[in-house]
Amino acid sequence: MTDPIQLYAEQHTAPEPPLLARLTRETHRQTLLPRMSSGHVQGRFLSMLSKLLRPRRVLEIGTFCGYAALCLAEGLAPDGLLHTIEIDPEREARIRRYVAAAGVAAQVRLHIGAALDVLPGLVDEVWDLVFIDADKRGNDAYFEAVIGQVRPGGLLIVDNVLWSGKVLPAHEVKPGDKDTPLVRAFNDKVARDARVEPVFLPLRDGLLLLRKK
Repeated sequence: MTDPIQLYAEQHTAPEPPLLARLTRETHRQTLLPRMSSGHVQGRFLSMLSKLLRPRRVLEIGTFCGYAALCLAEGLAPDGLLHTIEIDPEREARIRRYVAAAGVAAQVRLHIGAALDVLPGLVDEVWDLVFIDADKRGNDAYFEAVIGQVRPGGLLIVDNVLWSGKVLPAHEVKPGDKDTPLVRAFNDKVARDARVEPVFLPLRDGLLLLRKK
């Protein structure tokens, strides 16, 4: 919060809605890793993309506190649904409480469990928008599991692709760091994947936008 560029960006971005500001405060007070939440600027960016797409079906892999889910739900079509998958059952109560407070309980389906176990139950869906923000070692598996269900012209968004700068070639991977090589490999793979058109954004910890061809 002391980064002057981040502060400037926040000052020139649409305000954080009061409910999300409350969720941000609660997340910082009550969770061990509050930085996992999308936050103000990234949240408004996700909201903007959703409002531009007006998706009927959204998939989120990795709910955490529900912040990004609420942002993505802002752009849902009137008959739209957002499916969000969270592996930790201890987070369920907070997610459901804020989904209800946002008035979108009828449009949000929360699934508790490992994503690769939940996704086979959603094989009949066609995704307009997918947000992947779970364990980074699983990025490639999640991408491959859903890419076939994304409609042509649909959008996949992958979070934390900068991985605190560790993906840069100058960074020396430390012994025992199994995440960084896999994040690098995934980034390199989708950069040349003929099924998608990628744009890498150095927003926050990096967002990779992938348009399905």
